[in-house]
Amino acid sequence: MITYQIIIIGCWAAFILVWAVSAFNTKRDVQGGDGGAWQKFALLRWVVAAIVLVFVASRIATGTAHFTNVGLIFSYGIFPQSIDLGWFAAALSVIGVAFAVWARVCLGRNWSSRPAVKVDHELVTSGPYAYVRHPIYTGLILMAFATALTGSVWGIGVFIIACFVLISRIPIEEKIMLELFPNEYPEYRKRTKCLVPFVW
Repeated sequence: MITYQIIIIGCWAAFILVWAVSAFNTKRDVQGGDGGAWQKFALLRWVVAAIVLVFVASRIATGTAHFTNVGLIFSYGIFPQSIDLGWFAAALSVIGVAFAVWARVCLGRNWSSRPAVKVDHELVTSGPYAYVRHPIYTGLILMAFATALTGSVWGIGVFIIACFVLISRIPIEEKIMLELFPNEYPEYRKRTKCLVPFVW
């Protein structure tokens, strides 16, 4: 049986799998980034995380998840849950992962898991980048917010950590882009928002 919990976990698994696979086809870092053996270890870690999430979703789907193990992920400890809110959260998760994957496809080989300068780095302004400068973060934060709507301590923790980590990386990335594209990037900043289309 498909539940909103399965959809939310499935979105996270899909995100991690797409990132792990596509990370093998990126330009070489010339400044910053992961690089070398550490990058390979990070990719392996992402693949393992995706496998774990798929396992969790299958346990919930088959009804073999219990509060003491897998079910703990969606234990409701902060506010009461409702079916309507849960399905709304699932819909937001789908939108979030779709937006992030769309951005990842448009970014192509310029992507890096950490702020970095790539060989022949390009300024991408198409797709979701025509509306926000950090659409991958937009998608991730939307997914994290959807996870928080489950009411679980875990979900709310994911949202808080995601906001802190991702938003703190924005000034670093903006600085790199301003240095790489001193003429184009200021103009690009004028016509786009940071994270929320048409808002901020």
